[in-house]
Amino acid sequence: MEEYDYLRSLSSGMDSFELDRMMQAFGKDVWNYAYFLTRDRHAADDLSQEVFLRAFRSIQDFRGESTLKTWLLKITRNLSYNYRQSAFLRRVTLLDRVRRRETGASAETEFLDREAANEIWRIILGLSLPFREVLLLDIRYDMTIQEMAGVLRISEGTVKSRLHRARAKVNKKLEEAGRQ
Repeated sequence: MEEYDYLRSLSSGMDSFELDRMMQAFGKDVWNYAYFLTRDRHAADDLSQEVFLRAFRSIQDFRGESTLKTWLLKITRNLSYNYRQSAFLRRVTLLDRVRRRETGASAETEFLDREAANEIWRIILGLSLPFREVLLLDIRYDMTIQEMAGVLRISEGTVKSRLHRARAKVNKKLEEAGRQ
């Protein structure tokens, strides 16, 4: 966070160099979060651009109470929710692939690991949004309970409860899939 502390002092806004630097540092995270919330690649593209445009326009509003990444993900969440509530939303998408990077693994091991990861992400994508969201913030972004509560604007107790219930739902689905 210290690396971006100076952004708070930019009263006239940031320049294109700083915007580019921020996009390089957090672009993938913002896009992935937008995609995970909307399940739409084109929407994730548009929302990511809008997130950085809003950050560019309102960097002076960044108070430094959270990390820059948390602030950007909060903007992403708000825009994604607005998008999801809009009338033109069409929700039929599938997760392409979740790729894990491993070195020295056999092709068979790589395939089995990828299939296991795909199955887990399919199950997660099948959960309702509140459960999907806490799992993504936990697994993909490795956020603390406190950071998740800030992004989601809910209490830490609610985050803990949702995480517990979401994990239980995923485990139950995995057990059911293993029996078939």
